[in-house]
Amino acid sequence: MSQTTSNGALGRASALMASGTAVSRVLGLLRGMVLVAAIGATGQAADAFAVANKLPNVLYMLLAGGVLNAILVPQVVRAYKRDAGQDYVDRLLTFGFVVLGAVAAVLTLAAPLLVDIYSDSGSASQHALAVSFAYWCIPQLFFYGAYALLGQVLNARGSFGPYMWAPVANNLVSIAGFGVFIAVFGNARETDVNLASTWSSGQVVLLAVSATLGVIAQAAVLYPAMRRAGVRYRPRWGLRGYGLSRAGTVAVWTFLGLLVGQLGYIVVSRVASQTSHAAGPGAVVAGNAAYDYAFLIFMLPHSLVTVSLATALFTRLSAQAHDGDADGARSTLSLGLRVVGLFTTIATAVLVVLGYPLTGLVILTGTAAEAHAVSGVVVTMAVGLPFFGAWSMCQRVYYAYEDARGMVPVQVAMAAVVAIGTWLSRELLDPQWWVAGAGAAMSLSYALGAGVALWRLRARLVHVDGPRVLRTHAQALVAAVLAAGAGAATSALLDVPDRLVGWLVTCVVVGLVMGAVYVVALKIMHVRELDDLTRPLVARLRRRRG
Repeated sequence: MSQTTSNGALGRASALMASGTAVSRVLGLLRGMVLVAAIGATGQAADAFAVANKLPNVLYMLLAGGVLNAILVPQVVRAYKRDAGQDYVDRLLTFGFVVLGAVAAVLTLAAPLLVDIYSDSGSASQHALAVSFAYWCIPQLFFYGAYALLGQVLNARGSFGPYMWAPVANNLVSIAGFGVFIAVFGNARETDVNLASTWSSGQVVLLAVSATLGVIAQAAVLYPAMRRAGVRYRPRWGLRGYGLSRAGTVAVWTFLGLLVGQLGYIVVSRVASQTSHAAGPGAVVAGNAAYDYAFLIFMLPHSLVTVSLATALFTRLSAQAHDGDADGARSTLSLGLRVVGLFTTIATAVLVVLGYPLTGLVILTGTAAEAHAVSGVVVTMAVGLPFFGAWSMCQRVYYAYEDARGMVPVQVAMAAVVAIGTWLSRELLDPQWWVAGAGAAMSLSYALGAGVALWRLRARLVHVDGPRVLRTHAQALVAAVLAAGAGAATSALLDVPDRLVGWLVTCVVVGLVMGAVYVVALKIMHVRELDDLTRPLVARLRRRRG
């Protein structure tokens, strides 16, 4: 297959995934709006639910997510090259489901301990509410794991779309549940729902079960997709003699690396849980819930391009690693770094310039004070977006070569930067800036991680196409600075009200100006990667016109 044909197929796969991610993220923003309307974006109840509903995500990434990425795709790709591929995959899936179920059950029983680890609110009622939420939310761990297991098998079979479209079901179910909560119990502005001491068991169950049912739906919709892709799963027991010893070693090192990363995040979560108490009654400051909404905005551009492209490239990287094709792996990494960097650089500029109005739209049902609190966190996180994209691509290379051990020193350094930076923010800044300081520490950690990882990958790939990658990023930075200047000037000239219409007009007008300036600047500099980034969209528009 020619490189052009291969990149065309990659572009189509990336476009399909990006479209699913885009729909999911839009619905995710709507889900966030409905949740803010129900319980607010700051305050005791919002922070308690944020901690509890985040636990299954954190635990999944720690116990299963990275391990699945590290071993499942390479193992499945190799399995389907053998005659007994489906038998092996059946055994992997059965083993994974059993382990996920057992772990989810044990951790659900440990809900009080987990809440103690990830929060330090100083309020007994807020702690009790978080524990009540956690009992209903932690079982999501099993369904997140099932979603990942089934989705990665589909990816290995070349069926990328369902994995990225499945979260749409999650968001639709959650939105419906949160809407019922508002209809039954009222919204955050009209009630005292922000106070943890006012919550009833009915409120707890309805809100938490709505979130959990969404995750169940997200996993369930992948099963028929597997059958359409020709995967006929049958439970099979036993993995002895299937050569998983190396994969087990990879899993152990992956777990250790993620555990180290969690130590840094625990510091962030505990400091964020202290802001409301430290700022005093009535203060609107960023806490755990605000961190989550800021991270949702931060992840939007990352999900649209970086995750979609990296997921499509990972299958190719795994095959190249298996075949010992270092030149091919280096070329794939270079392509990913350049195309992802082109998008994340302008995304950073847009988030910095439009941080406040964009946040206002995302938490539209909140107050202006809440929008200001969250937007400060968005800006400090956004600075690290290009480095986060580069770090994500480097991780895929390590996983493709089943070298999770090589990432651990990098992850230790990154976790140390996050923990120390967050602690310094708490010691040196006012409570309203603690979470924003944590966001800045995260950005710095991504820059360190990407730089060190690329340096270390040279030993495996001989080089990482550094001059070409740096040239593309430098050109993107110049174009983004010009776009940011034009966007800031346009924003200053607009005279619009500071609510829905004003925020929407500002985002649309300034966003279009910045996008146009960025594209023109890249065209003037003859940046070829712009075509790689826009080719799937252009091809789709041409097909529709035809």
